[in-house]
Amino acid sequence: MHKLLILLREPFKKPSPVEVIAAELADAHLEKLNAETAVEYAQSIVDYNTTRIARLNARLEEYK
Repeated sequence: MHKLLILLREPFKKPSPVEVIAAELADAHLEKLNAETAVEYAQSIVDYNTTRIARLNARLEEYK
């Protein structure tokens, strides 16, 4: 019964500094992963358009 009371009070207790730091660290890791995904996506768009430009320039030279 005592453990039940501790569990019921748990959501209302103030988090410790270690818990706050751990939560912020987890958030920072997630934000970094999201940013890395965005960078990879943006780089793929740059690569795609670089290849496309080269292809179109080559075709343009064929018609000159």
